[in-house]
Amino acid sequence: MALVRCEFFSDVLGLSTSMTVILPQSTTGQIGMTGRVRTGDFPVLYLLHGLSDDDTIWLRRTSIERYVAELGLAVVMPQVHRSFYTDEVYGRPYWTFLTEELPRVAGGFFRLSDRPEDTFVAGLSMGGYGAFKWALRQPDRFAAAASLSGALDIGNRLYQRPRPEDPRLWERIFGGQPVKDTPNDLLHLLGTVTSPPPLYVCCGTEDVVYEDSVRFVAACRERGVPLQSDLGPGEHVWAYWDEKIQDVLAWLPLRP
Repeated sequence: MALVRCEFFSDVLGLSTSMTVILPQSTTGQIGMTGRVRTGDFPVLYLLHGLSDDDTIWLRRTSIERYVAELGLAVVMPQVHRSFYTDEVYGRPYWTFLTEELPRVAGGFFRLSDRPEDTFVAGLSMGGYGAFKWALRQPDRFAAAASLSGALDIGNRLYQRPRPEDPRLWERIFGGQPVKDTPNDLLHLLGTVTSPPPLYVCCGTEDVVYEDSVRFVAACRERGVPLQSDLGPGEHVWAYWDEKIQDVLAWLPLRP
């Protein structure tokens, strides 16, 4: 695999930002890894970070590079700060950056497929929310989407006690306005999309966002949304996500 930390200017954000990218490479002399390269453009997984993290975190806390080596899968990990993958009311348009500019810029730099059957999105915590919001609002772009310990019920979380390290988080992002029954509400989106891609949800029963996943799974079952769920023992920790991202990769409908 090839690893690229890419610093680039975002016209949408109006500033320099970064993404970390893993690209397939076939090798014969690298100990413990041979890798796989497909003909044509690479299938791509957009892998999203959580609230307190950045674009390097999946690489630093898991073995994602090793896990995707034999799959011939590129991984694009963007930087969105504490935005909840949303066009912030008092901040920057991170939703527009994620869904419009990032694929265009990454596809210009690297040999990435833009075919829906080759495109996937996943994320943890805040990134689980972002992954599902992208997949449900633009379902024709993806073959599958996954949430690991996702904050999947933002409409409910807005009314909880503000985070002390970022007390105006929700005001900055959503302008103090309700999220329920809007395009930023995943439970609402489930009732508006006609052909969602297959979804994967995992969350630990000891996790602070466990009930979010329970409500989301129930809503999917009620609406007949294609879903695989894994709700079992686990906490909001990297040991859990390092294990579960391997399950997600095995579940992705990658073409041979």
